[in-house]
Amino acid sequence: MNLRDIKKDIEYVIGAFVDDCTLFLNVHPGKNAGEITDLIDEAVDLFNALRDKIAVPEGDKKAYYAAIRKELLEKVDGLYDRLSAAVKKGIENA
Repeated sequence: MNLRDIKKDIEYVIGAFVDDCTLFLNVHPGKNAGEITDLIDEAVDLFNALRDKIAVPEGDKKAYYAAIRKELLEKVDGLYDRLSAAVKKGIENA
């Protein structure tokens, strides 16, 4: 795993999450818009934080990048759980 791959992974995974958020906002305008935009803001903050982290690797690069990839997947999984709950709540209130 190299720096270019981890950068692409970060961009792809977080980009897919933001796309899913905007899709919900477009399909269901006004439904939990504030909550969804907060999730998008958190995703952008995560993107920036991870990109900053990979700029200055500490110790063994392979292990460092693997830890960042694990962090990416865990945090985006948490964001998806929150998005799922917001979508469910928005659809139920329709």
